Amino acid sequence: MATKALFNTVVNWFIRQRIDQIQNFMDHPIETQKGILFSQLFHAEDTEYGRKYGFNSISSYQDFKNKVPVVTYEEMEPYIEKARQGQKDVSWPGYIKHFAKSSGTTNAKSKFIPISAESLEYCHMKAGKDMVSIYANNHPENQLFNYKNLRLGGSSELYADFNTKFGDLSAILIDNLPFWVEITTTPSKKVSLMGEWESKLNAITSEVKNEDVGSILGVPSWMMVLLQRVLKETDYNNISELWPNLEVFFHGGISFKPYKEQFKQIIGKNINYYEIYNASEGFFGIQDRPNSDEMLLMLDYGIFYEFIPMDQFHFSNPKVVSLEDVEVGKNYAMVITTNGGLWRYLIGDTVIFTSINPFRIKITGRTKHYINAFGEELMITNVESALSKACEETNASVSDFTGAPVFMKDNEGGAHEWIFEFCEKPGDLEHFIDVFDNHLKSINSDYEAKRYNNITLKRPIVHIAKEKLFYNWLESKGKLGGQNKVPRLSNDREYIDPLLELNK
Repeated sequence: MATKALFNTVVNWFIRQRIDQIQNFMDHPIETQKGILFSQLFHAEDTEYGRKYGFNSISSYQDFKNKVPVVTYEEMEPYIEKARQGQKDVSWPGYIKHFAKSSGTTNAKSKFIPISAESLEYCHMKAGKDMVSIYANNHPENQLFNYKNLRLGGSSELYADFNTKFGDLSAILIDNLPFWVEITTTPSKKVSLMGEWESKLNAITSEVKNEDVGSILGVPSWMMVLLQRVLKETDYNNISELWPNLEVFFHGGISFKPYKEQFKQIIGKNINYYEIYNASEGFFGIQDRPNSDEMLLMLDYGIFYEFIPMDQFHFSNPKVVSLEDVEVGKNYAMVITTNGGLWRYLIGDTVIFTSINPFRIKITGRTKHYINAFGEELMITNVESALSKACEETNASVSDFTGAPVFMKDNEGGAHEWIFEFCEKPGDLEHFIDVFDNHLKSINSDYEAKRYNNITLKRPIVHIAKEKLFYNWLESKGKLGGQNKVPRLSNDREYIDPLLELNK
C-alpha cells in the first residue's frame, strides 16, 4: 500500500505540472490558435491538399478563409481514401497508419477518420493526461492512482486494410497506451480489445468485480449497462458497496442529463462527475471546474477552430468566424482543422459559448435532426431511408411522424418511440416495425451496435396516430402553415409526450 501511495503522489505531482501550460492558453487563446493554424499550414504545404490550395502562400487568417473551402466528410472522403490505400502526403505529411471508423455520414454506413501519429500523441493521448491533470488540480486530496481506473470503450477490435488499421477510436487508443496506463486500468488490454460485445461484457464483469476501482470512464449509456451487469453478478445493493473508493466518473459521447439520477441511485453515494468532449476527429473540451455544466475548449491540441452561426448555416455562403469573433450564447456549427489532415472540416456538432474569458462551451446538438440518447447517432436520412423500405414492403404510406428516446429505467434498456400517421396503414404492423428496425441496423453501425441483443436499445415502440393528429397539435399551438412542423427526430421528449397524450 505504501508503494501505491508513493506512486499516486509522484504521478499527481507530475501531471499537475501541465496546469501551467493550460493556464497559458487560457490567458493567450488567440495567439495560441494562430500558432496552431500556421504550424499546420507549414507542415502540410507539400501535401497534395496543401499544393492544391496554396498553403505556402497563405499569410493571414483571411487568406486561409479565401483559399481553403469548408468541407463535409463526403468532400474530404476522396483524400481519406487515398491515404487509406497507402498513399503518402495526401492531406497530412507522411503515411496515416490508423483510421477511426464511425457512422453518421449521409451516404455511407461508416466514415473513416484519419488518426495521424501527431493527432494520436498530441491530441487524443494528451487530452487523456489533461483530463486527469485537471481533476487532480481541482481535488488535491484525490486517490486516483491508489486504485484502478475502469475504462469502457466501444467495439474495440482493430482490422487491417491495405497497409493501415481501422476500428473504433477506443481500440486505437487502447492499442497505443503507454505501459504505466495499462498498470493502473481495468479491464485488461486483452479483454478491452475483444470484439463480440456479449462475451466482452461478461469478461469485463468478471475482471472488474474483483478490482478496487477509483474512477470510471465511458459513455453513460454503456456504463450503465455494465454497472447493472456487475451488480447482477454480485450480492451488493449498489456500486459503492463493491467499490467504496470510487470517486469520479469521466463521461462523454452523449448527454449525461437523462442519466444523472440513475447514476446517483446505482452508485449509492455522491461522487464527482466530469464531462469530456471527444470524437474520432479530435478531443475538444474538458470540464475544468467541479459541479459545472461547461467545458473548457482545449486550444493546444493541434486543432484550429472556426464557427458558423447556426442562423446562417443553411446559407449558400455563410459567415465563418474564428475564436476571436465568437459571441456568448450564440449557437454555432463547429469547423475544425486538425493535425490529422482534416482542413476546415464541418464536424456536424453545434455548441454555444458560455464564456470567452476563458473560452468555455456547451454542446447543443447536431447540425441535422438526430437522436443520440445512447450514442446511436440516428440521423433523419437514416430514418427516411428505413421508413421508405418499410412502406415499400408493407404497402403503406406515411404522412407525418416523429420519434424520441425512451430512457433507461431501473434494469430496463432504452428504446426509440415513434408516432406514425399513415395515409395507408401497413397490412402487418409488426412486419413494418421489423423492416424499419432492420434497415436502420443495416445503414447505421452505431444503431446496430446499440440494438445488439436488446442490451442498450430495445425494439422500436410504434404508435399509429389518429387522423390529423399532427395538424391538430400544431393548430393548438398556433403554428399552422409556413415552416412550422413537428421535428421528425428529437433527442428529448418535448414533442412526443404531448402528441401521445393527444393521441389517447
